[in-house]
Amino acid sequence: MSSANDWNTAIINEFRANGGKVGGNFAGTPLLLLHTIGARSGLERINPLAYFADGERLVVIASKAGAPTNPDWYYNLVANPTVTVEVGTETFQARATVAEEPERSQLFDKMAARNPGFATYQQRTERIIPVVILERLA
Repeated sequence: MSSANDWNTAIINEFRANGGKVGGNFAGTPLLLLHTIGARSGLERINPLAYFADGERLVVIASKAGAPTNPDWYYNLVANPTVTVEVGTETFQARATVAEEPERSQLFDKMAARNPGFATYQQRTERIIPVVILERLA
């Protein structure tokens, strides 16, 4: 297991043990656990992500800390847009949609206002960082 996987596993375990709250670098940051199905493997993957609510929708950013490529979870949800979301102690299915302009920029700016690190991530990369909208399925 890679150190990134170990790090994610530790956050996932802390999230679940504390009703969706974690400490350390993420203390006070709303996090969710995004379950995707691997685009190539077909295996479930779980990633902790910062989010904010936009009405009934949840918004996450595919920043990968400003890396030159999108995170794997992004490619997974593009291939398989029905995802599972854990928020606090609640788990539900959602439809993931990649935001189009101008909404993408508006939502990105809202996240960057809450978490300035996202603006830094955009400065680190030449790619336009995708914004993903999660809408609960009935």
